[in-house]
Parts: sequence; C-alpha cells; structure tokens
Amino acid sequence: MEIIGYSIALFIGISLGLIGGGGSILTIPALVYLFGLEPVLATGYSLFIVGSSSLLGAIIKFRQGDVDTSAAGYFGLTSIITVILVRKFVLPAIPDQLFTLAGVEVTKSLAVLMLFAIVMIIASINMISRKELQHTGETKPVNARSALIKGIEVGILTGFIGAGGGFVIIPVLIFSFQLPMKKAIGTSLLIIAANSLFGFAGDLLVHQFHWPLLITFSSISCAGIFIGNILGKKISGTRLKKGFGFFVLSVGCFMILHEIFK
Repeated sequence: MEIIGYSIALFIGISLGLIGGGGSILTIPALVYLFGLEPVLATGYSLFIVGSSSLLGAIIKFRQGDVDTSAAGYFGLTSIITVILVRKFVLPAIPDQLFTLAGVEVTKSLAVLMLFAIVMIIASINMISRKELQHTGETKPVNARSALIKGIEVGILTGFIGAGGGFVIIPVLIFSFQLPMKKAIGTSLLIIAANSLFGFAGDLLVHQFHWPLLITFSSISCAGIFIGNILGKKISGTRLKKGFGFFVLSVGCFMILHEIFK
C-alpha cells in the first residue's frame, strides 16, 4: 500500500508541474486509504505536501518568467486570510459527532471525506468537459470583485479539505487577469503554495505530525514537479487533462461508495 501511495505522490507532483493543479486532489485519498490517516488530520498533511510541492514548482516557473506576482498577491489576499480563519476557528469548532441519519452516525471525518469526494467529482467534470482555456489577447481591466470572491472560495476549499484549488484558480487568472496559460499555471502554483503553507502553519499548534511520512511523501511529490516541468515543455497538459479527469472521477465515486457501504 505504501508503494502505491508514494507512486501517487510522484503523480501528484507531475500533475502540479504539468497543469498547475489537479494532482493535489489525490493527496487526501492516498493518505486516508493507503496510509490509514484520520481524514481531518490528513487535510493538515495535505496542506504541507501540496504547499511544499507547489512552492518548488512556483520557484521553477518564476525563474522561467512564468509567474505574475501582482496577480498572485491580488488573488491571494482573501484566499490566505480565509484559509487561516477556517483552519484556526471554523474547523476546530465543528463537533466530532454531527448528527444521525437513518441510524448512521455522521461524524466530522465522514463529512470531510464526503465533501472531498464531491469536490473531486466536480473537478473531474471540469477537467473532462472544459475546452482549453485561452485568453483573447485583449487588454481588459481586472475584475477585482470576481478575483476577491474567488479568493474566498479557494480559501474555504483549501481550509476545509486541504486541496489546492488549481481548477478554480487557473480560469480566474486567465479570464480576470488575462494571463496566458503558461503564466497562469506558474501563478496558480504560487497561490496554492501560499494558501497551503499558511494553513499548515496554523495546524502546527493543534496537531502532531509524523514527520518521516510527511517529508518522504513531500520529497517524492517535489521530484514529480521537476518531471512535470520537463514534460510541460514537450507535451500539452490539456491532452492529459481529460484522461486524468476520468481517473479523478473514478476515485471520487469510489470514496462515496466506500463510505456508504463500508
């Protein structure tokens, strides 16, 4: 199981380096089902893994001139604040036992997993159905309201389930900030890194982490970033996105069925 888990870690990094998102959504299933972590704790692990991998990817993209720091700062303002508030105040305030439905006790851990599975299905449909995003080349004023609202949405997503939210961030960067795809990918990685690492910093005061697992998983994911960056120069990430979307869809459906019938 660990070998499969670490293989997924490599795949997560490749996806982040290649298409600026998507792979991080596999982190929670790998940690929960392959390494046996409790779901809420797994979101904290995911924040560090996704954050460190995305930071490395952002540094690589920055050196290649494919990061717009002003757009990252603008978008990241509300998302970072939201992540911190969710991890510090909202998530700890949710009781471990939520309610009973048809004789089944719904816990916070179960709710996190089900929410994550739903997000996976939405993200997979987005990857399967959406055509390649391209900005028009026209100069338009930045839609500040849209960017700030999307920042809050991504912050809530990252705070609750530890996902980077690249599938939300990249369309905003292209259509609200008029960034080309390559620069949108690099900028997305910087935003994901900031959100995730700020969220993880708050978790350090609450949870105890198994650092050997955390460092090993993150290191393998970081290696995948280099591979994804190299592949990105040779092949189009959009060609792989649809197939990857079907894979994510199958994992999301598996999680829902597993939690219902286990």
